[in-house]
Amino acid sequence: MKKVVIIGAGYSGILTAKKLEKKVRGMGDVDIAVIDRNPYHTMLTELHEVAAGRVEESSIRIELDKVFAGRRIRFIHDTASSVDFAGKTVVGEKGRYDYDYLVIAAGSRPTYFGISGAAEHTWPLWSYEDAVRLKTRILDCFRRASSESDLRRKRQLVSFVIVGAGFTGVEMAGELAEYVPVLSDTLHVDRELVSITLLDALPRPVPNLPEKLSDKIRRRLEKMGVTVRMNARVLAVGPQDIEIEESGMTRALSAGTVIWVAGIESAGITQAAGQTLSGKGRGRLVADKYLRSVDDKSVYIAGDNLFYIPEGETNPVPQMVENCEQSSDAIAHNIFCAVTGRDTPQHMEAYKPKFHGVMVSIGGRYGVARVGSGKNMVNLPSFLAMFVKHFINIIYFIQVLGWNKVASYLKHEIFTIRNRRSFVGGHFSNRTPSFLAVPLRLWLGAVWLFEGIMKIVEGWFTSPKLSEFFKSAESWFDAILTGAAPASADAVSGATGGLADEGAAAGQLLFKLDFLGLVRFIFVSGKPPASATLADYAFRFDIPLVGWMIDNIVLRSGGIQIFMQAVIVLLEILIGLSLIGGLFTTLSSAGSLVLLFLFATTTGLYLSNIWMGFAAVAFLWGAGTVFGLDYYTTPLLKRKWRRVGWVRRLYLYND
Repeated sequence: MKKVVIIGAGYSGILTAKKLEKKVRGMGDVDIAVIDRNPYHTMLTELHEVAAGRVEESSIRIELDKVFAGRRIRFIHDTASSVDFAGKTVVGEKGRYDYDYLVIAAGSRPTYFGISGAAEHTWPLWSYEDAVRLKTRILDCFRRASSESDLRRKRQLVSFVIVGAGFTGVEMAGELAEYVPVLSDTLHVDRELVSITLLDALPRPVPNLPEKLSDKIRRRLEKMGVTVRMNARVLAVGPQDIEIEESGMTRALSAGTVIWVAGIESAGITQAAGQTLSGKGRGRLVADKYLRSVDDKSVYIAGDNLFYIPEGETNPVPQMVENCEQSSDAIAHNIFCAVTGRDTPQHMEAYKPKFHGVMVSIGGRYGVARVGSGKNMVNLPSFLAMFVKHFINIIYFIQVLGWNKVASYLKHEIFTIRNRRSFVGGHFSNRTPSFLAVPLRLWLGAVWLFEGIMKIVEGWFTSPKLSEFFKSAESWFDAILTGAAPASADAVSGATGGLADEGAAAGQLLFKLDFLGLVRFIFVSGKPPASATLADYAFRFDIPLVGWMIDNIVLRSGGIQIFMQAVIVLLEILIGLSLIGGLFTTLSSAGSLVLLFLFATTTGLYLSNIWMGFAAVAFLWGAGTVFGLDYYTTPLLKRKWRRVGWVRRLYLYND
């Protein structure tokens, strides 16, 4: 039995475990264990959103039992304190864990550069716990300031200094500047009393970006009310102030809260490993091109702990998410080669990362990005930059927790966002009370039920009707297209009414679009437009493949027609009852859309009936949980569904 132990359940640790497990799934002699002090994974790039109250805490926390569900990966809830490399054992607080291959992916922690008082008097932002504590701290400062009568003390309580103008510092400053007006209004604290200062010893914010983008970041922050102080070196931090050196002068700034995001160093266990293995740059471990320690070929280094200079480059790989993702892929491949006895240069994969740029959000509404590949990099405008950020996060979540987390992320970032703190403002955020839509749901259900019952009355269970149903609609559209005398239009939108008068004038073709001969969109009026009403306008998707199936399969015999008629009638009745009762409304709404699409591709639809499609879209998600039976059945079904093995493994559920 080959034992693979992964220290750390960060992004690189999780992906290494999942990718390796997929490769060895058919093998019974490989044991994969992940050790972490927390039972959850944290999305570190979004900590500032929680700290500044834009999203809920749960949005950045992913339980590891869900991540590894249905996979042959053991999660060990323990704190790894050291590694015995000679004995190939990881030493934890609760036990010792032998390994044949070790992956060190323990991540990072804040570094204070030996600055007096920094560790004792600042609020770091580098973990889930940090974000929650800082969120509470910011709220508490505003609550206390709202009841403070001393003006000097009030100002001091709501003075915030952010040390570090890298990615996290800029994003925290933007989020806080966006959050302050909300807190000021809610807790009645004069906005003019609040101060936010971003400072760094660097000459400009986020120096990884071109100077043009750094300037955009600075201007945006200043527009939001942030004081940006560059070339300012921190000398000491006290309980209520921070001492800095700026332009050769020493000065003290009042600071009720100092947020520390000035830099990181490798986690403690990685730094301890550096006493045995070669290390550089704040505790990172030196790796060869296969991402193995240069001193121990059974030890692999991933993510932030990795010090590796790719061939042709002069700088080590950056400590960023894309490096975590790509390094995990290479490590999983190379460990698979090792456990299968193919750890030779012709089989192993040298790490050749290809980074595609960076993105910085300044609050929920504004961002800058530089993306591309190699020398072909472009700067994106704000809206596209924010779109790219969310898209990348979705890709992140797909790899970690699939649809489950993607749905949760979209909910937190778009559909329940408040105070317009999103790059799409508040336009997608749900505001209309759901119970107001109940009458529309009942009416849609009643229409479908009525249509089904009427078809039974018309004999759809006893005699073929589809031949006349389809052909009369076909001839009506053809008459308008050719200008010939019209046949009856009784089939058009036959499922939902709104028929043209028998023998009416052929009407007029309004426009026709042909998409490569595969689909033809036809929009007509049953009467001259000057005298037409909404019920006279009809459209149809003419799809040759659908027409062929109708002619050669559906209309082939009377028996097939009656069977298809019965299916349509039963669907209409079941959809109607489902919507009225509020039971399985997601399925019935989807069924409504399918039926309407089928009618649109065969008989056509009148605009007077298109409301049914829009209503069905509105009821696709959770409509039956308001005055409906789904209120009782959905929680029960969700619990049972989540227990199915393959569902848990593929994350095909929604919390």
